[in-house]
Amino acid sequence: MRAVTTGQRRALAALLAGLLLLLGVQAAPAAADRSGPAAASAAQVLTWTAGDDITKYVSAPTTAVAGPATIVFENSAATGNTTGMPHTLTFATSDPEFNSDVPLNILASPNDDMGGRHTAEVTLTPGRYFYHCTIPGHGSMQGILVVTEGGGEDTTAPEATAEVGGTRNGQGEYVGSATVTVRATDDDGGSGVDRIQYAVGAAGDWLPYTAPIVVDQVGTHTIRYRAYDKAGNVSAEKSAEFTVVAPQSDDTTPPETSATVSGDRNPDGTYIDMATVTVSASDTGTGVNTIEYAVGANGSWQPYTAPVMVHQTGTHVVRYRATDKAGNVAAEKSVEFTVVAAPPQDTTPPVTGATVDGTRNSDGAYVNRATVTVTATDAGGSGVDRIEYSLDGGPYIAYTTPLIVDRAGAHTVAYRATDKAGNTAPARTVSFTVVAGQVPPPDCPEYDERRTVIVGTVDSGVPNRVTDNRCRINELIEDEKEWTSHALFFKHVKSVLDRLLREGIIDQREGNAIQRAARQSGIGKPGQTEGYRTIFDGSAESFAAWQHVGGGSFGLNADGSMTSGTTEPGLGMLWFPQRKYGDFSLRLQWRDDAPGTGNANSGVFVRFPWVHDHPEEPRPEWVAIKYGHEVQVLDRPDGDMYKTGSVYGFDRVGLAGAGVTQKGTWNDYEIRVVDQHYSVYRNGVLINEFDNIGGQDFVPPRSDDPGTDGRRFASGYIGLQVHGTTDVVSYRDIRVKEL
Repeated sequence: MRAVTTGQRRALAALLAGLLLLLGVQAAPAAADRSGPAAASAAQVLTWTAGDDITKYVSAPTTAVAGPATIVFENSAATGNTTGMPHTLTFATSDPEFNSDVPLNILASPNDDMGGRHTAEVTLTPGRYFYHCTIPGHGSMQGILVVTEGGGEDTTAPEATAEVGGTRNGQGEYVGSATVTVRATDDDGGSGVDRIQYAVGAAGDWLPYTAPIVVDQVGTHTIRYRAYDKAGNVSAEKSAEFTVVAPQSDDTTPPETSATVSGDRNPDGTYIDMATVTVSASDTGTGVNTIEYAVGANGSWQPYTAPVMVHQTGTHVVRYRATDKAGNVAAEKSVEFTVVAAPPQDTTPPVTGATVDGTRNSDGAYVNRATVTVTATDAGGSGVDRIEYSLDGGPYIAYTTPLIVDRAGAHTVAYRATDKAGNTAPARTVSFTVVAGQVPPPDCPEYDERRTVIVGTVDSGVPNRVTDNRCRINELIEDEKEWTSHALFFKHVKSVLDRLLREGIIDQREGNAIQRAARQSGIGKPGQTEGYRTIFDGSAESFAAWQHVGGGSFGLNADGSMTSGTTEPGLGMLWFPQRKYGDFSLRLQWRDDAPGTGNANSGVFVRFPWVHDHPEEPRPEWVAIKYGHEVQVLDRPDGDMYKTGSVYGFDRVGLAGAGVTQKGTWNDYEIRVVDQHYSVYRNGVLINEFDNIGGQDFVPPRSDDPGTDGRRFASGYIGLQVHGTTDVVSYRDIRVKEL
């Protein structure tokens, strides 16, 4: 690519490079000046436009002529961009299927100095160019530009030929095997051969030709072939016919054959809806040449190429045989089975109900405790599989015995049931109030109602049960207390577990699991003795200490959590301006509260500078995006490639690596940053480690980068992203420990 830029536009390119590199994009000369000699020599102008849509360009050319060209990329209000979202036009240079001689990479935004309209002078060669947007989350903004010779559009198809090779007998037949080699040229068209395809037999599917085709099956064969050029022209279909015969052999033994029948079966052995017959054959002599099968006593023989699926109800017989390359035919065998229709599918969810019992005062409140009993019946026929409940917005857990709620305050129990066919009844709720009577509230060292016992960041997998003193197991372990040594903490955990074993709250296996978690947690070891400082505890005072910038909003909830996207749409951030953090451990809990079938989309920003010190940024929330790191929160199975735990734009974690929890379930999240090493834990499991030094993660130095050798800032602020009113996520219990 040839690009002509002015000194002023070089400065703009340097400024835009920071955002591109944050998103993992290599900058290339983009905003070229068309006033120089290169512009005058360009024979054609190719224009791309972009707007609000992040899944496709508004307009794009499909063909061009080889030689000089002026590339125009406009992303402005005039082309339909009303949100200010930047887009790129990037030509791929690392895909062997496409031309790689134009490293074009233009970043355009309606708010940049060019008003979103950029040009560049390039030289195109015959072939195909693949272009796309490199900003993460921009879906399928991509396409192909076909370039033909300057003499005009290529409308001439390539020429394809085939040659059959191998050892032949006196009759011209190929002995043992034949090899078909296909070649193609595109001398007349000029765009060049793009690909070759072949098919076996008159009705075979077209397959990509990558190497000569070896045919060793005895019999007469037809190989069809064709070729495409880079302009999309396809040659006329041709074919090569030949016969393969077996080499001379004294093999007189037929193949060995067998068959198996598989599928879902009733207790009486009949197959439900379908049975699959798999036939196999082996031959130690010349080798198996063909396998055949027939359905029914009088059915015709057919070539066996894949397992035979029988759907029709009734009793069936499938016959089978095999022939080797010497012509020996195995004796006919058969399998017999019966297929029956599946019973009507249960599509009716269970019917649920709940009752609340206990001593009530004159106001209707329950004194000391309330007992919630949940019932479920299933009229669909498959039977109730499980009942689940959620207390005060917590995760759903298995219901086995009546639930006793003895903490003073207003409570809501949600409940649901699922039958054995997988139908789940809609969640229903029952609300009530418990007031203290003569029995005081439980005196627990901590408050921790997570579903399992988690020590530090290590999940033991043991249910976090209520003990005899009405405290939960996690609340007795005190893993957030300042312990002066690990040995002292471990001794404390051992004493708690010994008591729980005596009381029958846990068994020995569960006690061992919690001990292992305590040992792995490292609590009390050097470097871990400092306590965590809570920067959001659910109170109005702690919520008021945070500041909102940009679009969207966060709202404070009665249960001590806060939720994004509660009222206002748009992208924005809630950040904690009271303190900068260098090396730290940040712990919080988040929950996917997206409405309907949607998914949460948010993130935790770390180590970004004071957002109001960058007047060049018209939207202060972009300071965190451009100068800090976003640790992603996104369990959605499709969409953006950066899932939960990813360092956005730098280090991806796929959905399988991030793990997924059920919507409405609280997740523990720890982000640990030491120097330039980032560790991300989800529910006690390390799901990502990222070093922001050198290589593809290297960020060039900036004049305002305070001595970090061109990496990221060594300290900064903490913030939470709001993505919109449909990507709702809740946060609670946010704590920071300086390391």
